[in-house]
Amino acid sequence: MTVFMTDFTVRAAAPATDPADRTVLERLWHLFRHDMSAFSGQLPRPDGTFRNERLRAAFTEPGWASYLFHQQEHPVGFALVRNLGGPGPVVLSSFFLVNAARGRGYGLGAALEVVRRHPGAWEVAFQDANSAAVAFWPRVAEAAADGDGWRVEHRPIADRPETTPDAWVSFTVPAAASNQPLH
Repeated sequence: MTVFMTDFTVRAAAPATDPADRTVLERLWHLFRHDMSAFSGQLPRPDGTFRNERLRAAFTEPGWASYLFHQQEHPVGFALVRNLGGPGPVVLSSFFLVNAARGRGYGLGAALEVVRRHPGAWEVAFQDANSAAVAFWPRVAEAAADGDGWRVEHRPIADRPETTPDAWVSFTVPAAASNQPLH
């Protein structure tokens, strides 16, 4: 299913079987990792690329789903979802919207579309240094959970005790939310 928000669409990607989807996701991934390097401090590898283990997992591992966002014919973002089928909550592993598409409500609409496709418990990690994420993810959680039943907590990053803990927003998407239209 493709959801339309004026000239903006969210659709499931098929990187394992569609070479075009795979290429677009790989290209957008580097823009995402570049943005995130401001908060993570991670530099590109010697070949100029960023680490991409989560992207590769989304292409090949069970329990993952990929979504592409387009404004008209232009790819402007993606979401990677993991832990579909559990146990535990579904995790929005990566979410990205290019700068030119931000500030128009597309991010909120895309995030809600993605989480509403998978009702149940969700978690999303972000960094407190990312002020846009600090403002954005609680708004998504509140809208997805119909106002109640969400929280933010801080957790250490596995195998990186020297790093500032990530913030995690947790919420539950009711089954009825999968039928809600986006505007």
